[in-house]
Amino acid sequence: MANIYEDRNWTSEDGLSLYYRDYAGPDGYDGPPVLCLHGLTRNSRDFAELAEHLSATRRVIVPEMRGRGHSDYAPDSSTYKPRQYVADVEKLLAELGITRFIAVGTSMGGLMTMLLAAAKPGRIAAAVMNDIGPEIDPTGIERIAGYVGQGKSYPTWIHAARSLAETHSDAFPDYDLDTWLEMAKRTLVVSQNGRISYDYDMAIAEPFKQADNTPADALWPVYEALKDVPMLLVRGELSDLLTPATVQRMGEVNPAMTSVTVPRVGHAPMLDEPEALAAIDALLAQV
Repeated sequence: MANIYEDRNWTSEDGLSLYYRDYAGPDGYDGPPVLCLHGLTRNSRDFAELAEHLSATRRVIVPEMRGRGHSDYAPDSSTYKPRQYVADVEKLLAELGITRFIAVGTSMGGLMTMLLAAAKPGRIAAAVMNDIGPEIDPTGIERIAGYVGQGKSYPTWIHAARSLAETHSDAFPDYDLDTWLEMAKRTLVVSQNGRISYDYDMAIAEPFKQADNTPADALWPVYEALKDVPMLLVRGELSDLLTPATVQRMGEVNPAMTSVTVPRVGHAPMLDEPEALAAIDALLAQV
């Protein structure tokens, strides 16, 4: 079946070729596009189902950050940080002439959404924050640090799926082997030596693990840039990154926020769950 998106590239200020999927949407659509921003170790494939769903009515743009998927790996690992990813995305938005958009940010992509909002208030027409907020539970950070950048590879897709299940089954207790295989094909790729490996530069782990001890409330002023922006906060019921207390405070800061909890899922929901899709559709009906 032919792709419903175009494979495209843009170039970062430091010369990297970066990749994005462009779902054109319906003929003649001229409203704000949806910009989908993935998590730390992920890529554009994470949004395949959601982007196809949304592209029935809107243009959808799904960039891959440097060091992931089809985007170039950075020679300087210190550039693997949210503010650099935001600078890369700003260049893409400028090239496409996009001045207003709907943001969908999963985990790290949600942090990027806050930074994009703070950089130019008023340009985000609506936002979906997926299992992330301005305050992050250290338990989840410790768990991610335990597996990111390990560089494991596998002889078959079944081996890869079983390894993912071993690492992440607490977050997705209802996944069966077929679902883990689908997850494996989102997050891994067949490498040149024929083994199956993670589809990101292992060096992204270096700045993540060397991050300083940022005060827990440091991002709240950044999050305030989303105040009064129509927003959906998606939380996995089993999340170890986003606490119910943070969800409550986020709603107090932004009265235009609604929230939905995806049952029996941890960090992070895939946004193709019925509860998440219905809530996203309800949000975008306002825009």
